[in-house]
Amino acid sequence: MLRWIDVLKFAKYSNPEPPRRVEKTEVEWAAQLTPAQFQVLREKGTESPYRNAYCRSYEPGVYACVGCGSLLFNATEKYHAISGWPSFTQPVAKNAIKYAFDDSYHMQRIEAQCNVCDGHLGHVFPDGPEPSGLRYCMNSESMVRLKQ
Repeated sequence: MLRWIDVLKFAKYSNPEPPRRVEKTEVEWAAQLTPAQFQVLREKGTESPYRNAYCRSYEPGVYACVGCGSLLFNATEKYHAISGWPSFTQPVAKNAIKYAFDDSYHMQRIEAQCNVCDGHLGHVFPDGPEPSGLRYCMNSESMVRLKQ
């Protein structure tokens, strides 16, 4: 189980080795993604709170990166955080997520990216439920839910 100290160490020193890499040009990404997906995944945008596909969805399944298809989160780790975005307590695997310090907009946060394609997913915070205490606050536009 990952904890906040693990997230900080990954962001500061070195992220886990990804299972594979997917690299494309921005033109290739733009051709593959919808404009909203491109804005979030490649330009580090944020979708509107509460008006996104997975904010209030609690159906079983696994959430994958919309860019490369890498598995990110299991629906069993999803919870209602009242943040306006889908929130999870743990990634599906230790090496599914890449972490980076994000000081944009005069805030200090940890950005969560897909470890395979470097797509922006959202941010992770230390205010989630126990036992991990983590809240992965994700953009619906960066993910697709796969039924199990």
